[in-house]
Amino acid sequence: MNNPIKHRQSLRGRVVSVSPDKTAVVEVVRYIKHPKYKKYFKRSKKYSAHAAGDRPKVGETVVLESSRPVSKTKKWIVVSNT
Repeated sequence: MNNPIKHRQSLRGRVVSVSPDKTAVVEVVRYIKHPKYKKYFKRSKKYSAHAAGDRPKVGETVVLESSRPVSKTKKWIVVSNT
């Protein structure tokens, strides 16, 4: 039986910190529209991501892709540095 390819969720964010144990903390910013006043404002969230191959540097913009849990807090993988 052929298993279909599943599309994984992806996010784009800025690297906030990198630790030596192949972990990068990435801040993802999104804009929300206030329901009553119609003004847009920023909301951000930090994700711990597994950075195995090409290690990103602080300040770079990276693309994250969801994966199976690598550790207690890491459920994302750094796919590309842009």
